[in-house]
Order: sequence, then C-alpha cells, then structure tokens
Amino acid sequence: MPSLPTLDRVSDHVAVEFRDVEKRYGTKTALAGTSFTVPAGAIAAILGRNGAGKTTAVSIATGQLRADGGEVRVLGRDPRDPALRPRVGVMPQPAGSGAAGVYPAARVNEVIALFASFAAHPLDPGALLERLDLNDVARTPWRRLSGGEQQRVSLALALVGRPELVFLDEPSAGLDLHGRRTMWSLLEQLRAAGVTVVMTTHAMDEAERLADHLVVIERGAVVAEGTVAELAAGGRSLEDVFLDLTGQP
Repeated sequence: MPSLPTLDRVSDHVAVEFRDVEKRYGTKTALAGTSFTVPAGAIAAILGRNGAGKTTAVSIATGQLRADGGEVRVLGRDPRDPALRPRVGVMPQPAGSGAAGVYPAARVNEVIALFASFAAHPLDPGALLERLDLNDVARTPWRRLSGGEQQRVSLALALVGRPELVFLDEPSAGLDLHGRRTMWSLLEQLRAAGVTVVMTTHAMDEAERLADHLVVIERGAVVAEGTVAELAAGGRSLEDVFLDLTGQP
C-alpha cells in the first residue's frame, strides 16, 4: 500500500491544553475543572468509561461546544478560531447515518474528492482509498456501507485535508480485526510524519500499542495523566490501573 507524504511538524510545543475547564448541561456537570496537555507530534489517548466526559472534551477542543469556564488552547489558539479549520481534522463518534457529515446517497470516492477540494494541499484521495482498503466500495453510497466501512471513510475524511492535528472519537468502534490493524498502522505512520493525534478509546490494547500520552477522565475530572509506563508501573496491566482509577469492579 502507498505511504502517505510526510507532513511538517507544528512545533515542539504543546498541541492541546485544557486549564480548569468546566462544562455543564443543565444540572449535570460533564467537565469539572478538567486540566491536561497533549504534546505536539504525539498520539494521546483519552480513556474513561461511558459518560466520563471524553466526547465533551473533544467537542470543546474542536470548537463544537463552548466551555462554561476555564481555558482551552488548540495549536496555541482558541478552538473556535476559524484559522484552525484547515489545520485540524475531526472524526466524530459513530452515531448512525450521516454521522460524519456525509449525505447518505453520496458515493465514497465522490465525498472524499469533495472534502479534498476544500483543502489547499490535500492528500491524494486515491491513495487514501487504497491505504484504508476502500477501493472495493469506492462507488458505493454511504448509506449502503457497513459500520466498519463508514468508520474508515470517516477517518479518510478527517485526514484528506492534511491536518497538523486530528481528533478521533472512538475510531476503532465497529471495525473488525483487519480494520483495526489497518487503522493502527496508519495512525503510527501519521505520528511518524509529525501529526498530533488525540483519540478517545475504551480499548486498552489500542491505548497500550499506540499512545505516547494517556489521560484518564472519571466524572469529568482527570484522575491520571502520563505515559503507559508511568501509569502502569510495577508490572501492572493498564486495564487493572484503569479499573482502579475509575472505581469499577
């Protein structure tokens, strides 16, 4: 499969920073003074059980939601700054037809080419189709794709604009073993090319293999942050550490 072109690094500073960020939905607190950083050029995994605040944090970092308190910086800017749009890619959490902003009748090759046309220096759509094993469904409408195929198209759409930073919300959801391995390989290649990746995941094996930096969120607060080696010190598994931190049996 073809390699993706090397991208320029943003710099050696922090790519994403949350400082005492708060977010409420009515009487429910989604983020409670949440603080963490993501180093530039790293793969960072945000871990937490359902409802912990992971997707809310990503939605704030991508400018889809506004924080109620605290400060957020993405590539040194406010996440709602329009100047970030060509520099940031987003793969949303799968939530049914059209979740990636795709018209249900649009064909895979057409929508990837359309998104590429929005970028000044896009990746080659044909290379992405091949790299993500989508050639066989290139002319298939979105609505006829399997869940795993839709996930791979969503990843292609997040990457085709050649972003410096990409947010992936549960990127391996719905993927079979081959699809997961393909995605993991691509994310490792992106990191090698200088792209910062921020991903939410429930999969401990995914976090252990890919992540340079881990952030564990429980009830809207960060309960641990560091490398896999730092969090899973003493020979303990990351899964056991996660269960202890989140209070699960």
